[in-house]
Amino acid sequence: MARRTKRTTSRRRRSRRKGKLGWRITGFLVKWGIVVGVWATVLAGMVVGYYAYDLPDVDHLNAASRKPSITLTDRNGDIFATYGEYHAGPVFVQQLPDHLVQAVIAIEDRRFYGHHGVDFWGIARAAWANVRAGRFAQGGSTITQQLAKNLFLTPERTIKRKVQELLLALWLEHKFTKDQLLTIYLNRVYLGAGAYGVEAASRRYFGRSAREVSLYEGALLAGLLKAPSRYNPSVNPDLSRRRTAQVLNAMVDVGYISDDAADRAAAAGSPRAVARAPKVARHFADFVIDQVGGFIGGVGGRDLVVTTTIDLALQRHAQTQLATLLAGPGAKRSVTEGAVVTLGPDGAIRAMVGGRDYARSQFNRAVQAQRQPGSAFKLFVYLAALEDGFEPDTKVNDVPIRIEKWAPRNFDNQYRGEMTFREAAARSINSVAVQLSEKVGRDAVTQTAERLGVASRLHQHPSLALGANEVNLLELTSAYAVLANGGFGLLPYGITEIRDSNGAALYVRDVHSKRRVVGAKALAGINDLLRASLVWGTGKSAKLGRPSAGKTGTSQEFRDAWFVGYTADYVTGIWMGNDNGAPMKGVTGGGLPAQLWKSVMGRAHVGVLARALPVPAGERISTLPQIAHANSPEFFAAEREGRLSSGEAPQYGSREFNERIERRRQESR
Repeated sequence: MARRTKRTTSRRRRSRRKGKLGWRITGFLVKWGIVVGVWATVLAGMVVGYYAYDLPDVDHLNAASRKPSITLTDRNGDIFATYGEYHAGPVFVQQLPDHLVQAVIAIEDRRFYGHHGVDFWGIARAAWANVRAGRFAQGGSTITQQLAKNLFLTPERTIKRKVQELLLALWLEHKFTKDQLLTIYLNRVYLGAGAYGVEAASRRYFGRSAREVSLYEGALLAGLLKAPSRYNPSVNPDLSRRRTAQVLNAMVDVGYISDDAADRAAAAGSPRAVARAPKVARHFADFVIDQVGGFIGGVGGRDLVVTTTIDLALQRHAQTQLATLLAGPGAKRSVTEGAVVTLGPDGAIRAMVGGRDYARSQFNRAVQAQRQPGSAFKLFVYLAALEDGFEPDTKVNDVPIRIEKWAPRNFDNQYRGEMTFREAAARSINSVAVQLSEKVGRDAVTQTAERLGVASRLHQHPSLALGANEVNLLELTSAYAVLANGGFGLLPYGITEIRDSNGAALYVRDVHSKRRVVGAKALAGINDLLRASLVWGTGKSAKLGRPSAGKTGTSQEFRDAWFVGYTADYVTGIWMGNDNGAPMKGVTGGGLPAQLWKSVMGRAHVGVLARALPVPAGERISTLPQIAHANSPEFFAAEREGRLSSGEAPQYGSREFNERIERRRQESR
């Protein structure tokens, strides 16, 4: 009994000693826990103070700098290109469709309305997902953190930037309501293609306000937030569709929409997103942008809207037709490049294709390429001769000639003897063109070209008449446009007005008074010659079925092929060749370029009533040279309307004349 009592007492003593030790340990832990907590708090405060010391000025939320944007519209006001940053007017969350806001929250920050700027549960979930994936698969940043980074910080990945991001997110949550934060975020976030904010992006991709987007379009915009360039629907439509499907599934998970609604939205899609791909008139857009600063004395920090002259429907047609022709018949004939310019008679640029693929080459062959125009340059020789007293019916001799040691040859190496000036022009006879150039003087030829707008340097060697100098397509097409507008000088232009983002006009094109650069009689004569060239001469494959005129051009060894022609409403120039100057396989201006010219001009004249070529009052031009038989309806109509001179019909309407024309046609084949 005594031993039991002794053991009990011993246990009690040990228990008391353990209790005292436990209290000592607990007291020690509490004491040092407090010390550590205090020092941790002090250290945390020091860290916060250190990183908060050089926080950006948060009192100037709206002062975030950005590059000014330049928006280009076509002649109808539709946007087709932007440079810099594209911003639209602000939109409030309350003005946007619920499904757009829900899509953003579902894919970016599901607990947005439940946290205070930092979502620690979201950070833990993202960290666990990244560990399981073995890579960075998810981010834990809230919308508020993203906003803090976008407004005030750089995208660098450092501890300092992350701490400052957390601090700024807490400040933003304290300063603004959730709806205000979401409004700022949706108006500032980058969504690809130069567009900042959902309103700008919606107008860029869908052509309408973000207030009107469908469920699918709202999900598409939300999907862009992760990687705007990667999921751009205009660049990567397949990736964009897959990303949009992910957003729709996220909306289903959160409970914003049903499975059926997601399926219907995915099936409907948004064809507009792809249809408005910014791939139209890129060479022209670059051409215009280079001129904007000069018109308004520098861009400065202003957002600008530039109204251009481009006709997007015609532009798309020209681009498509050039690419198709080069990929098909052109590839078989060793043609790799081409360019197209279409002008109105006043010089307004309606289409400009600088090459087959802008993405592959930004070099604008319509403006920057200097190439030999071949016989297309003969326009200036013929015009100088007409101004010197020649007439379409003047007799000339197609015979071999020699100038010093140079002996030009005709394209087919044949010589036909006496013929009219008209026929020599229509058949593009080289020997006659050189004789005319020498007769009127090379000075007269170069001065004529300069008067019509050719700015390239022209050397006055004997081969001047055959287009041995280099010019660009735009200036040559502009020279032909002088004939289309009745002989008045012009400068090609692509801008009609420039306004700032508030609508204030900074530049409006002034319509200058017309200055005649081609006399009435010479104009009547050149229209006669070039119409003959197109109707039954070297350019006959380009016949439009309406009054038109034009000229082919082919440089030596088939390195360049041209066709430039006009009606009373449009002027189009075509060039084809290779950038490295390699010869094509027998391509002439009357072949592929003439075919493309006919296609482009045919599209340009859809719905346009046929009009006669401009003929100054009091001038009569003959239609007979373009008619194979004098008993045709066209001949009698011309005679009845008094468009034939008194002594003309017997000479040129005779059987002898028609037989000669037919014989020479046979000989030239």
